[in-house]
Amino acid sequence: MIGIFGGTFDPIHYGHLRPAEEARDQLALKEVRFVPAGQPPLRTRPVASAAQRLAMVELAIRGIDRFRVDARELLHEGPSYTVLTLESLRRELPTTPLCLLIGMDQFLGFERWHRWPEIPDLAHLVVLRRPGAVLGTLPGWAQPRFTEAIADLRASSAGRLAFLPVHPQDISATRIREALARGDSVSRLLPETVLAYIHTNHLYGQSDRGA
Repeated sequence: MIGIFGGTFDPIHYGHLRPAEEARDQLALKEVRFVPAGQPPLRTRPVASAAQRLAMVELAIRGIDRFRVDARELLHEGPSYTVLTLESLRRELPTTPLCLLIGMDQFLGFERWHRWPEIPDLAHLVVLRRPGAVLGTLPGWAQPRFTEAIADLRASSAGRLAFLPVHPQDISATRIREALARGDSVSRLLPETVLAYIHTNHLYGQSDRGA
């Protein structure tokens, strides 16, 4: 079973890494693939270039067990649509259970995604949420797919919806960029290797001075 974790990663930080580690361990994933978006259709254009964001992800996950980067969206021309990424992965992994790891905010806006009804048939949806969070009433399309059993995710390659409790991380890339532009320290919010890369490459209004 493979986890798919997409995002702009502008920059990647512990708010991405720690929940992904919890999902890897709770689901016993063979690997988690970090998929940097090329041109995210529902968000503003990333500040860092595709090559810079890819480099930061590679630095952030280096040495972390069962984490790897997948650059296919950066190599694709045009908007980065999750459905196209999953179709590409399915051609390579036709029977492997795939778990698309998304946050609660992404789940609530899921019906805005490009060709969203096709996505659950390409991968399980695993929503990372705060422990004890109240789910409320699921939309009609989600109700028959919902499961609380991890074994159900292993039993098929796609089609199920699960909510996975992970410890919340009050970190956002926007806040990190704003803090860096002010010259504030962000050393506890992202790996030192990523911060060093930001300084060296003068990203987000930074020079190569220390944090």
